[in-house]
Amino acid sequence: MQRVVLGGGCFWCTEAVYKNVKGVISVASGYAGGNRPNPNYEMICTGVSGYAEIVDIKYDADVITLSDLLDIFFVIHDPTTLNAQGGDRGTQYRSVVYYAHTQEEVIINDAIKRNQASFSDAIVTEVSALPEVYPAEGYHQDYYNLNKNQGYCQVVIAPKLQKFMMTFPQKLA
Repeated sequence: MQRVVLGGGCFWCTEAVYKNVKGVISVASGYAGGNRPNPNYEMICTGVSGYAEIVDIKYDADVITLSDLLDIFFVIHDPTTLNAQGGDRGTQYRSVVYYAHTQEEVIINDAIKRNQASFSDAIVTEVSALPEVYPAEGYHQDYYNLNKNQGYCQVVIAPKLQKFMMTFPQKLA
C-alpha cells in the first residue's frame, strides 16, 4: 500500500473523485501544511492558518500508479489558479501535492511537466515535503456520497465526477 496527499481545492470534490478510482483503498479528507497543531475547519477557513484542505489517499501501486493518480488530479481541478478553485478563495484551497521521499518528488514534477501541455497558464501547484496530516471532522468524510442532493454536490462535485468518468473510464472502480 502506498500513500499520496493532494490538495485540489475543496476536499469534498477531490475525495468524491478518488473514492471512484480503481486501486484506491481509502480516501480521507483532512488538513496539511499549516502552522498550528490540531486544526479544525473553522481555523482553516480563516485562510491564515497555512493549512490546505487535502485528501489522504492510500492506494495499491500494483493496480494504479502515482503518475496515474496525478494525471487524474490535474484533470479534476485547475492547477493554474493560485489559492483558488472555482468560487472558493483562500490559501486553504491551494493546489498542492505532498511527497514522502525524493523519488515521489521526481514523479510529481514529471507529472506537472507532462500535464502543463493541457493548460495555457502555468501550473502553480505547490510541491512540498509531507507534513503532519490531520483528519477533518467526521461530517466532512464521504461528504458527497452522504449529501448527493445538496446543491453544492450537484453543481460543483457532480460535474467533476462526470469529467473524471469521461476522461478516465478505464480507471473507474
